[in-house]
Amino acid sequence: MKLATGLSLALQGLALPALLLAGTAHGADAPVVVTSIKPVHSLVSAIMQGVGTPELIVDGAASPHTYSMKPSNAKALQDAKVVFWVGPGMEAFLEKPLEALGEDASIAELDKAPGLIKLKFREGGAFEAHDDGDEDHDGDAHEAGHDHAEETGGHDHAKEAVGHDHDHDHGHGAFDTHLWLDPENAKAMAAEITTTLVAADPANALAYQANAEALNAKLDALDKEISGIVSPVKDKPFIVFHDAYQYFENRYKVRVAGSITVSPETIPGAERIAEIHKKVADLGATCVFAEPQFQPRLVDVVLEGTKAKAGVLDPEAATLDAGPDLYFKLMRGIANNLKDCLSRES
Repeated sequence: MKLATGLSLALQGLALPALLLAGTAHGADAPVVVTSIKPVHSLVSAIMQGVGTPELIVDGAASPHTYSMKPSNAKALQDAKVVFWVGPGMEAFLEKPLEALGEDASIAELDKAPGLIKLKFREGGAFEAHDDGDEDHDGDAHEAGHDHAEETGGHDHAKEAVGHDHDHDHGHGAFDTHLWLDPENAKAMAAEITTTLVAADPANALAYQANAEALNAKLDALDKEISGIVSPVKDKPFIVFHDAYQYFENRYKVRVAGSITVSPETIPGAERIAEIHKKVADLGATCVFAEPQFQPRLVDVVLEGTKAKAGVLDPEAATLDAGPDLYFKLMRGIANNLKDCLSRES
């Protein structure tokens, strides 16, 4: 994209230093960059501002959990010089197409970025999967969600427990791949994105680096903002549609008491619904949160006969327009929707 485009973006609020640095590339065209899902696209877009615009595969209200490749997606991958995705644990549909790209593109698997906090999937009891027979899951949800991290050194232990380069099984048995729901992970992913773009497009390196620095500052401010939003309601238990919020929970110490299903591809049976219905009643869970793409009627069944209220959380940004601001809207949306529902009087 030419420098003229960079000037246009500057009028829309792009930081002047990044624009000036982009000028040192003499208007060099950006490489064709393809991203998998909206949160990744948002981070890449922010780092590429004034240089180029990445393409997005899973757009609109689609979910990576249920996505099927389109011919246009295959064409985009074929033309790509750089591809960013989380990894096969999140976008399983991309694994074979990316293998077919050979050496023509630089492929960055962001779940391997240095410095990531990685949390293992919870299994058993309130979080379904394999029943481990742990009756304590029916007790204090705060124990299930936070005490393990606190007893073992919090975030640092979480990284060590899984490891940065864990050879995962491409499913839910290794670590939760909703990594972006902690701004510290977003910073680690942004660093890997920047390194990859600089290597692929050194002519625009200064612009990428300046944009990454500005993005980090915004992420730090966002982290403090969200802490303030959720602080008044962080001790109130709630149920989510599927267990996608561990990183948000671990960062901000909110109380996820359980999930209706372990993954959105798996529709829970009547027994599972009955178990969660009982848990909502027994815990006095304040809210049960649906997700825009998946089975909201199941939430109605879980709520029936309880005092809990319904809300909506959107961890994969199904309802948001793609772009550099999406990540911030996504995170603020989760925080504000939690606060709004958990603050409502019964």
